[in-house]
Amino acid sequence: MTLERGCIQVYTGNGKGKTTAALGLALRAVGRGLRVCVFQFIKGGGPYGEHLIADKLAPLFTIIQTGRPGWVNTKDISEDRRAAQEALERARGIIISGEYDLVVLDEINGAVGFGLVDVEQVLELISRKPETMELVLTGRNANEKVIEAADLVTEMREVKHYYKTGVPARTGIEM
Repeated sequence: MTLERGCIQVYTGNGKGKTTAALGLALRAVGRGLRVCVFQFIKGGGPYGEHLIADKLAPLFTIIQTGRPGWVNTKDISEDRRAAQEALERARGIIISGEYDLVVLDEINGAVGFGLVDVEQVLELISRKPETMELVLTGRNANEKVIEAADLVTEMREVKHYYKTGVPARTGIEM
């Protein structure tokens, strides 16, 4: 199966669920025989639960993790920017290849927000999307230009979060 027309989706906002929504879409696509690549920016470390299932869903489901363990060093982004720029080149190759029906650029909006990737670079990636490829961009604070380029934008809004009561990230739910 291939998509007749691929769209551009953006999942943004300060609420939980952006990556989770993208992974749900990926699972649905794999269930229909579509080839999926989830390309994770600034998500080193792990393994996360999605990494543990990827091998079982191969060859239809691929995850590429980039970034260093931990979070972005906001005092000196040079190492994180270098890694994100390398990741951007890899993502460009994946998009141009047309090998996948659905590509998720997980946390790319965050990478723009931290100054690791320029919004013009993201727009260039979007412009290279094959007609039949679905492209999903996740992360907080999506740039207005990315929102304009999208066909669908969903904003996850935090109403209440258990983190604020001291519940840490839980294996199998957040990781």
